[in-house]
Amino acid sequence: MIGSLTLVATPIGNLGDLSPRAVEALREADFIAAEDTRVTLKLLNHFGIHKEMVSYYEHNERQRGALLLERMLAGEHCVIVSDAGMPCISDPGEQLVARCAEAGVPVTVIPGPSAAIAALAVSGLPTARFAFEGFLSMNKKNRREHLRSLREDPHTLIFYEAPHKLPYTLADLYEAFGDRRITLVRELTKLHEEIIRTTLAAALARYQAEKPRGEFVLIVEGAAPAEEPALDLDEAVTRVLALAAAGTGLSAAAKQVARETGHPKSELYRRALGTSDE
Repeated sequence: MIGSLTLVATPIGNLGDLSPRAVEALREADFIAAEDTRVTLKLLNHFGIHKEMVSYYEHNERQRGALLLERMLAGEHCVIVSDAGMPCISDPGEQLVARCAEAGVPVTVIPGPSAAIAALAVSGLPTARFAFEGFLSMNKKNRREHLRSLREDPHTLIFYEAPHKLPYTLADLYEAFGDRRITLVRELTKLHEEIIRTTLAAALARYQAEKPRGEFVLIVEGAAPAEEPALDLDEAVTRVLALAAAGTGLSAAAKQVARETGHPKSELYRRALGTSDE
């Protein structure tokens, strides 16, 4: 009988955010794949859990993933955790889940803390449609090209950033997007949690003068929707005729379309009647 993989979301700061289901899963696992075993050991010790841990991080995913899969195929149950938040989301785990799916190993998830979603929820910016962009490239050219590709994206954009890179990222965001609204969420769920609702220009000025501290989630306003192109005169007349055919009086239809398009009501009315000189 084959084993299974369980993704467990871990606290992003406050250890009280670890759910009872997550604690149970950690206790029942045969072994735990951890991004940094030292970080995970602190979490396990807090809850009195003693389990074998296997290091699984960005630079050993390919080699270590094969070994973890082999153990699960032999019947063991693995829990994977990152240092904070949900595995696979800007953290190790994506490749292991893909391996399990291909090999027929059951994969389950125990949801929990997510810095991106928590920051979005408190940002005060639109939440219905958003794009998670994670960490930007360390390479300046690649980072700027990435941001330019998002210039017309109407979704609210979510980025992660480390304090030492924040001023440079804010400068690149301002260059790419202009002065949009931004919410900077710092040290979520921790003692010094801070939510800063401002603009890119103001944020850039602040953190050029002030040293950033703590890990940041940046929630950036999406591009303004492109205005629908105005109808040309012939299209506007067609719109008048369509409204008239649907039961609107011709004069009222011409007035409505004039208001919508900016074309003169009198011209729309004359053309609709077929009395235009043109």
